Amino acid sequence: MAKKDEATAEEKDRERWLARFQVRLAMQPGVDRAVVLQGVKEVTAHCEETGEHPRTALGDPDAYAVKTAARLVPADRAERARRKDKWLDALDSVGKKAEHIAEM
Repeated sequence: MAKKDEATAEEKDRERWLARFQVRLAMQPGVDRAVVLQGVKEVTAHCEETGEHPRTALGDPDAYAVKTAARLVPADRAERARRKDKWLDALDSVGKKAEHIAEM
């Protein structure tokens, strides 16, 4: 029974690694659903072929998500997304300041 528990624990750890990777990848500038699906497909295929745990094969899921986004997202699309995010952050900041002034 101990081997089954170990296998289950390792499988859960793989699932947690993959879930964190997906979330961090989705948060990268310019990443869309297709990029996330491609990244997950690559990780899954690699781990199935080698039998390695993703952490052993690819390292930290956050760092690997950044590397994957840099490789799969065209630089111009990522830059447009960064500029858009900065603009939205600035707009949000102005809105919060306006709410604060209105409360006075």
